[in-house]
Amino acid sequence: MSGSGAGGSGRGAGAGTVAAVDLGATSGRVILGRVDGRAGTLELDHVARFPNGPVRLASGLHWDFTGLYRDLSAGLAEAFRRDPAVASVGVDSWAVDYGLLRGDRLLGEPFHYRDERNDRGVEAVHRVVPFEELYRRNGLQFLPFNTLYQLAVERDAAGGWLGLAESLLLVPDLIGFQLTGARLSERTNASTTGLLGVDTGEWDDELIERLGLPASVFAPLVSPGESFGALRPEVATELGAPAGLEVVAVGSHDTASAVVAVPMRAQSAAYISCGTWGLVGVELEHPVTTDAARAANFTNEGGVDGRVRFLHNVMGLWLLSESVRWWERDGERIDLPGLLAAAASVTAPVAVFDADDPRFLAPGDLPGRIAEWCAEQGVAAPQSRAEFARSIIESLAEAFAGAVRTASILSGVDVETIHVVGGGALNELLCQRTADRAGLPVLAGPVEATAIGNVLVQARAQGFASGDLDALRAIVAAAFPPKRYEPVAR
Repeated sequence: MSGSGAGGSGRGAGAGTVAAVDLGATSGRVILGRVDGRAGTLELDHVARFPNGPVRLASGLHWDFTGLYRDLSAGLAEAFRRDPAVASVGVDSWAVDYGLLRGDRLLGEPFHYRDERNDRGVEAVHRVVPFEELYRRNGLQFLPFNTLYQLAVERDAAGGWLGLAESLLLVPDLIGFQLTGARLSERTNASTTGLLGVDTGEWDDELIERLGLPASVFAPLVSPGESFGALRPEVATELGAPAGLEVVAVGSHDTASAVVAVPMRAQSAAYISCGTWGLVGVELEHPVTTDAARAANFTNEGGVDGRVRFLHNVMGLWLLSESVRWWERDGERIDLPGLLAAAASVTAPVAVFDADDPRFLAPGDLPGRIAEWCAEQGVAAPQSRAEFARSIIESLAEAFAGAVRTASILSGVDVETIHVVGGGALNELLCQRTADRAGLPVLAGPVEATAIGNVLVQARAQGFASGDLDALRAIVAAAFPPKRYEPVAR
């Protein structure tokens, strides 16, 4: 099956249902998507939602992959009970984290990208390959948790598993293996490892060798729309799925799927996929690996249909959710809508801090770190929780607006509109302040952009829709009209 979808109006040969497994850094969900390409309609049925998060073990911060797989399996079983005619399954998740396999055995729970070990990997990699050269080769912004840095730590760790591993699979590919038995790496997520050539879209064998990594562990690459294979018979039986049901490779990096569902009608638009992270950028045909792009810490990640997601990572709503978690640590429950309403009522100026400061990456006392940043800069720190929330919103809006301006300058795209998708589309204050600070209209929605993109790539592979990304986005715009925020001068 091909995911190219060249040409066409988006009208497919039929209608059908697919199941999307969408895994985020704090929660996962299973969603049924019903697509009728002839009518140009799309409907979602939220089947299951379950928590996801880090587990602190003696060896460091890990993901509970076993629990995650159990929960998504239960969600898929419920999906097949609701609609036995589901045609395929697709899986997307966050990027960079991986599991190591020896035979069929997972060698320990995958490390979490916020684990403290990553700093050692940065120094080890840059001693061998300076960042300037890395950027020319992989096009990725510097993030200390990118897979190649994690693997440098794994390579050097006493008692580490890398020397024993036969396969390395990123999280959605690891789930694909559990479902089908196939060891494959989907390109959009593989592009975040730092080990894929930005110009070739293939594993950079020379770079892998120079870093002393075992080339044999890297699986063959597949593109969105191609098949992972059929469910293993015992999995199909356990899930109540039809024998031979196909698992389809989607844009398995959740942002790649989300960008498919950005209802852009022109190339003069920027997008913000806003959840735990805020991914701010534009969609391009070719990567931008100039010195200016490297200095601005912009990344070139793989997109569906060979597109390039030229973007910058902003810390995102993690700043708010982790602050709330910190306030709730003694058992108090905080009403988030009430907190945001109080934040919107704050009239006095609040601190606008650097949302990308690395001190905000690790879990813990984020309000205390914000106050620390303010003290260092000689500005008044927020005093109340409402002021902290407003300070976070203003700082994110400023970071988003600045990233849009930089993306426009570096790429040559004359941005006229900003699309906000994901959970951040529900945050009215954030959307309005982003419009105000950018001086551009913001179109908010859909909220479930990642699942929608996952669904549409599967639907096209199954023949329920056709056409290029513009055709798929027209379906999204019709099904989920965005909410418009006009900039207001302040």
